[in-house]
Amino acid sequence: MKLKSLPLVLVSAAISIGLIGCSEGNEQGQSSTAESGGKTKVTFWHPMTDITGDAVKAVIKAFEEKNPNIKIEATYIANQGEGQNEKLMAAVAGGNPPDVAYFDRFEVGAWAAQGSLEELTALAQKSGITKEQYYPFAWEESSYQDKLYAIPTTTDSRLVYFNVDHFKEAGLDPNNPPKTIADLEEAASKLTKKDGKRFERIGFIPWFGQGSLYGWGWAFGGEFYDAAANKATANHPKNVEALQWLADYAKKYNVEDISAFTDSQGTGAMDPFLTGQLSMKVSGPWEVSAIQRFAPDLKYGVFPMPTPTGGDHTTWSGGWSVVIPKGAKQKDAAWEFLKYFGSAEGQKVFSGIARDFSVIDSVNAELGFKDDPVLKQFVDILPSSRNRPVMTQGSLYWNELADAVDNATRGNGTPKEILDKVTDKVNSALAK
Repeated sequence: MKLKSLPLVLVSAAISIGLIGCSEGNEQGQSSTAESGGKTKVTFWHPMTDITGDAVKAVIKAFEEKNPNIKIEATYIANQGEGQNEKLMAAVAGGNPPDVAYFDRFEVGAWAAQGSLEELTALAQKSGITKEQYYPFAWEESSYQDKLYAIPTTTDSRLVYFNVDHFKEAGLDPNNPPKTIADLEEAASKLTKKDGKRFERIGFIPWFGQGSLYGWGWAFGGEFYDAAANKATANHPKNVEALQWLADYAKKYNVEDISAFTDSQGTGAMDPFLTGQLSMKVSGPWEVSAIQRFAPDLKYGVFPMPTPTGGDHTTWSGGWSVVIPKGAKQKDAAWEFLKYFGSAEGQKVFSGIARDFSVIDSVNAELGFKDDPVLKQFVDILPSSRNRPVMTQGSLYWNELADAVDNATRGNGTPKEILDKVTDKVNSALAK
């Protein structure tokens, strides 16, 4: 997930756009009214296409069969998610939102804080929906200040992929991959092939792919947020230690040479891990599909992100949810749809087609994810996974941490100085 800046509600701009959205409401199906046939119409905005789009349609069909008095009117809205919710924001500001929206959980905290989502706590309690039904991080990311604002649906996790043939060639045991940071460094050194300034092959680039500071900070034992005080803690000593490790790694292999290597690489079939030019890479379960498509003969495995001690392995997870935007006209019927989408039955329908992990462990087992030797490891780590801080400045924090890695690996300040600045900047924004 490459997160872009999360849009904040700029009242005057949002209202002006919202007024435009209101004038188009009937054409886009925003208005929620009872149909003449006696069915209640629930409008639903989502950004899903291809296989995930088919999964959404299947969930709607299954829901309508069980709830013949409710009609779900789905509308595809491009770029809804990962900070691209301007159209939904305008609809909320204009008082004419859809009844349900498929929503990036990363945005829930910010939208809840600005009053743009309906609170679901009482509805969940009445319906017997509790946090114990979901992975802990998914429930936490769906909540803000101990109140529920979303029902989680899908998730992911991050592990280190490795090339089995490269391991054997370098004298490494593919059945005993690195567990400690020291093990990882040793393996990377043995796997790397360099001719002058040019890499023929790199063993590992810690910040490449999904190697964010969140992942490494938690691997080192750090924390990024004090929820009780509503304060960012980017400069936690263990986060500083993690960033120092990244900076030292960049210095050891010459960050400019690494940049020249990564800049020359591509995506898809030209991804350096798939072409055999990168031996290890932090990524998510979606990499399995890419390997099957572009490099079906690649022999590979996965292992948890190493830690200094070799224990307490964790990861971080994101994912999607369903929400009721503030001002929805058919809140009761919308809630029925949320309940179904987030239930074990709804999850099986969606994830069975989309092949995204469910936020319910039993569903992942039923769908066979735990039977696959690679996907099983991504699922098995989910109970101990982390979520990015639920805060109003989540996107700012994400971007600042990404810049911190770039600055530290290029020697633009010490890790402590850099993370002190990130902490001060984010906390200043949180205080406004």
